[in-house]
Amino acid sequence: MSKRFKTIALVGKPRNSQSVATHESLYNWLTAHGYRTLVDNRLNNDVNIPAQDFHDLLSLGEKAELAIVIGGDGNMLGAARVLSHFNIFVIGVNRGKLGFLTDIDPDDYQTLLSSVLANEYIEEYRFLLEVEIHRHGKVKSHNAALNEVVLHQGQVAHMIEFDVYIDDNFAFSQRSDGLIIATPTGSTAYSLSGGGPILSPGLEAISLVPMFPHTLSSRPLVVDATCHIKLVISPDNGSMLKASCDSQVLLPVNPGDEVHIFRSPSFLKLIHPKNYSYYKTLRTKLDWSNKLL
Repeated sequence: MSKRFKTIALVGKPRNSQSVATHESLYNWLTAHGYRTLVDNRLNNDVNIPAQDFHDLLSLGEKAELAIVIGGDGNMLGAARVLSHFNIFVIGVNRGKLGFLTDIDPDDYQTLLSSVLANEYIEEYRFLLEVEIHRHGKVKSHNAALNEVVLHQGQVAHMIEFDVYIDDNFAFSQRSDGLIIATPTGSTAYSLSGGGPILSPGLEAISLVPMFPHTLSSRPLVVDATCHIKLVISPDNGSMLKASCDSQVLLPVNPGDEVHIFRSPSFLKLIHPKNYSYYKTLRTKLDWSNKLL
C-alpha cells in the first residue's frame, strides 16, 4: 500500500519536558520509518534535530500532508486557525488536560499512528467561524475561531447591551455579560460551561449562548451554520468590549460597532484512529455513566 502521507509536520510548543520529549521521540520514530519530518520552529531551542527541519506554521501547512499536533486542545485551536487554509490533515497527541481534539495517548502513539499511517483512520471536517469588526462601514479587524467567538466586557464583569440579527432579520436585544457564538466543535468547551447545548460535530449549526442574561426568558439559540450573525453594539455602552476567538485572540470592539460572525469557507481536516468514538470521548471527558444493560 502506497503512503498517503510522505511529509509529516510536528506542531506544538515547549510547554513542558514531557511535551518536548514526545516531539523528539516522534521525530526519531517517523524519520526511522522513512517519513520526511518537519518540526514547529517554536521548538528550535528545545529539540535536538537538524536546523533545516524547523519551519514556521505557514511553511508546515504548505509542505506537509499530515500535521501531528502535540499538546492540549489549546495547541490544536491555535494550529487549526492556520492549517485550515491548507490541504493538510491534522491529528492530535494529547499532552494537555481534557483532550477533546487531541485524542492519541502519548504513551501508545506508535500503535495508533502506525495504523493511521497505513491509511486506517476516520476523517472529519470541522468548520470554523470568521469574525469581523465593522466600524463606520469598514472592516477594522478580523480573525477566525474553531471553538467559539465570545463578545464580552474584558477583565471586569459588566452588563452590556446589543442587538442580535440573523441574516439581517432582527432576532432579539440582549442585556447580559456577553454572548458565546459556538461551533459544534466548541459546544463542549466554553459554551458548555455557560449552559449551552452539546452539538454533534457533524451538525451544520451554530449556537448562541447568553452569558448571565438580565432576563430569565433568555435562552440558548441554535441556528443553521449558513446564517450570518450580526451583533450591533449599543452606542451607550460606556467602555470598549472584546471579541475573543478561542480565548486566544482578542479583537477590540467599540460602542456602536457591528460584530459579524459567519461560517468560514475553510475547514479543519481532522483525522482519528479507527477506534475513535465521539460519544465514548464525551462519556470519558464528562464522566457520564456507562450503559446499564
